[in-house]
Amino acid sequence: MKRAVVLLSGGLDSATALASAVAEGWHCHALSVDYGQRHGAELAAAGRVARQLGAAEHRVVHLDMGQFGGSALTDSRIPVPDTPTDGIPVTYVPARNTVMLALALAWAETLDAEAIYIGVNAVDYSGYPDCRPEFIQAFQHLANLATKRTIEGRPIRIEVPLLRLTKAEIIRMGVKLGVDYAQTVSCYRADASGAACGSCDACRLRREGFRAAGVADPTRYGGDALAREACGL
Repeated sequence: MKRAVVLLSGGLDSATALASAVAEGWHCHALSVDYGQRHGAELAAAGRVARQLGAAEHRVVHLDMGQFGGSALTDSRIPVPDTPTDGIPVTYVPARNTVMLALALAWAETLDAEAIYIGVNAVDYSGYPDCRPEFIQAFQHLANLATKRTIEGRPIRIEVPLLRLTKAEIIRMGVKLGVDYAQTVSCYRADASGAACGSCDACRLRREGFRAAGVADPTRYGGDALAREACGL
């Protein structure tokens, strides 16, 4: 049995990464991180996605990165912007993917897993530095140096099936693999029920992706978002 740890946020990309791993025959252990994010509804979504796609196990690690702040996703005093901004946006969470990959690496060694899947994307994304190919290459190098498995000649591979795909290509891929995107939550300001705001960067990229893919958008939007959409805003 070949095992993989799959980082699962509950959003569109990570759901597609999990579906990809399942389709490739991996026995998937899904890992979500409650890091103090303001859009906590995505954790419930992760549980739904793990069940829908047949993950062997789903665990949630609680690690409050909100203690450090520095991001609109972990500090309620920093507003989530409604329009794209120049440079790295305030929704960047310092070292988030580094921390999550480190947790996945620890669990992968415990499970004797051969791979870690992460749904990072370097094409249609918000400009986060820890989504770039260079970052993944550097973490692979770290994993090769830091793990017992590698020393014994059995390295743990970091798999990034979505890295060079557009959002539309990711959605088409997921549809073919049976992902129910209605179960996912991408919005940075999703309410407790998972309804999306419709105006944050994550909502914009998701909505444009469905349009470009020619796939009906199953996202549930909140009342304010629906009003904006009706007015063409």
